Amino acid sequence: MSAAVLSRPLVSLTLPEKGVARYAMLALLAVGGTLLLTLAAKTKVVLGPVDLYLGNLAVLAIAAAYGMRLGLATFLLYLAEGAMGFPVFQSTPEKGIGIAYMMGTTGGYLFGMILATALVGWAADRGFDRNPVKLFAVMLVGVALILAFGFAWLATLLGVDKAWQFGVVPFVLADVIKAALAASLIPAVWALFARR
Repeated sequence: MSAAVLSRPLVSLTLPEKGVARYAMLALLAVGGTLLLTLAAKTKVVLGPVDLYLGNLAVLAIAAAYGMRLGLATFLLYLAEGAMGFPVFQSTPEKGIGIAYMMGTTGGYLFGMILATALVGWAADRGFDRNPVKLFAVMLVGVALILAFGFAWLATLLGVDKAWQFGVVPFVLADVIKAALAASLIPAVWALFARR
């Protein structure tokens, strides 16, 4: 495999080299990514007192597969859809929509997801997405960013103790597992392409 291929994210294997077809495919991937993010945000796993959602798994997987530029464009499009009032987030429309929802208790997590997308996408652009151990390490940092900014925002709204108890502790193990799944999935897809 050449060095040029090693510096491109997984999604580059599906893109036409240039022209209108390339931009049309990029737009299609971005819109498809927002649909996947919405589906993941709406998918609930009940494990106890706190419901767990698959949003972080989708964020990490899309960032690793798309790379930094397309990953960020996709996540920012998802945020724009939410800001316009589309019910793309986990508890919308039940708990509000648009900017008001985004500035509520999930605001810090959403900001952390932007940073996590940039970090994981940057790493994928540099070939970390071929190695599950390296990718998992980067994704753990991404998860830490999401939880840190979620905690910081919640602490301003609810206080430090409640933010830690309800905004971090119940999610740590599940988010590590989600990072492990995403870090296993993307290199496995790369391995399939390498066999071809």
